[in-house]
Amino acid sequence: MKKYILAILVTAFALSGCEDFLTVVPETQLSSATFFKNQTDFEQAVNAAYVPLRTIINDRAWLLSEMHSDNTYYARNVLFGATDNQEDLADFSVPESNGTTANTHVLNQWRQDYLIIARANQILSLIDDVNFDAAAKANVKGQALFLRAYAYFELARYFGSVPLHLTPVATREEAALPLSTEAEVYAQIITDLVAAVPLLPKKAQQTPGRVTEGAARTLLANVYINQKKWAEAQQILAPVLTHGYQLMASYDMAFPGNTANKNNSESVFEVQFLEGAAGLNGNFIYQFFPRPISAAEMQPITGTSNPQNIDGEGNNIPTPDIIAAYEPGDLRKAASIGTVFLAGSFRTDKNYPYIKKHAKTHSQHNNHGTNWVVYRYAEVLLFMAEVLNEQGKTGEAIGYLNQIRARAGLANTTAAGQVAVREAIFKERRVELAFENKRWFDIQRTDRIQEIIVPYGQRIIANPLNYYYPPIAGAVPRSNAFTNIKKFYAYPADESNLSPYF
Repeated sequence: MKKYILAILVTAFALSGCEDFLTVVPETQLSSATFFKNQTDFEQAVNAAYVPLRTIINDRAWLLSEMHSDNTYYARNVLFGATDNQEDLADFSVPESNGTTANTHVLNQWRQDYLIIARANQILSLIDDVNFDAAAKANVKGQALFLRAYAYFELARYFGSVPLHLTPVATREEAALPLSTEAEVYAQIITDLVAAVPLLPKKAQQTPGRVTEGAARTLLANVYINQKKWAEAQQILAPVLTHGYQLMASYDMAFPGNTANKNNSESVFEVQFLEGAAGLNGNFIYQFFPRPISAAEMQPITGTSNPQNIDGEGNNIPTPDIIAAYEPGDLRKAASIGTVFLAGSFRTDKNYPYIKKHAKTHSQHNNHGTNWVVYRYAEVLLFMAEVLNEQGKTGEAIGYLNQIRARAGLANTTAAGQVAVREAIFKERRVELAFENKRWFDIQRTDRIQEIIVPYGQRIIANPLNYYYPPIAGAVPRSNAFTNIKKFYAYPADESNLSPYF
């Protein structure tokens, strides 16, 4: 069944491959006139709405969130040439002009999220007018609502105010909408998720890989937490504790392999990948390697039969800051961070850390089927700890926090009192969810950008050798490093050409 769904994703993506991300005339006209006739058509359409998630996860999310924090950095290669687009994200130096930026990663994130929205809107605009099995219709509609909400949640966290498209865009003129306020965008996200929750089946009744009631509740709780609506977050999240999710026995087992352990009992929602030539694979592990790395150095990590040398500049490299954040005896450290010796490095210390938790063995070089977990039950427990503590229920909150610590091999927290427990939860989220694209959003939503990022930038500028710069003349942080530290990214310049509103 899973292979069937993945195959349908490819077919649907090919049918709806128009890459004009706001004006989707061919996709809309074809669907309206000939395509949406029955249950299968809508199921194929919702499969297509999942497709951009693979591009976002594989190529974008870690750049705009994890590497845009103090958790990961890049391994500078002075011989590689210009890599400004990705370095600007890590260095908080994204160039802006009149509120827009030419950064290609910002542009592509915007386009992929709106591609999800466009596909979801097409489904939601037509599904009520077509008769088919009520349970199947509810399931498809719930998935479309979740996916639209998820895409808008990403946009709201990256940009704040964005155009709020809720119906299919048939002409270029319709693509240019005024910016809705951040509050208006959040209100629509909540509306979509409140509607999705009763439509979606629980995990035990849902096809693996599709979103569930538990996923919708977790996303909605995340939204409420961002708005500091603690009671609402507790109310929507509490039922997830009864849905059958559980922590895996060991931390490393929480993360799916290339073919096995996918959508496991800890997984609440994960983006699906499949190794092979069908176009459903990922290669994010390879993008995370420090470089230059030889085939012989890489093979023990990937297990492939055809490893190849990789040159260029490494990305998403664990910083000394995250390495130091683990307490002594924390089992998560060895499961999350490995070390590889790079003989070809210019650095005196040729031992580099790399993200180990996602590096699962597979068959083909630069092609793996490792899923990416967006939400895990561990985060549900940490969300519960946070919302309880913020309501003054600190004793209850500590119980959830200690569940996470126990699996990590750590003693119960010594924190006591709301303020100390708040800080303990913040620190626990960092190490539990390291390299899962959570850190920037945690810093952002807790209003700690200046407190954390400014001194982090100062450490890099003062000690570049500690942050993987080689001991070569001129190999130092650029003059614009850490000069644009803001809550939101500027709007993509290419999209501003389509709209008079930004």
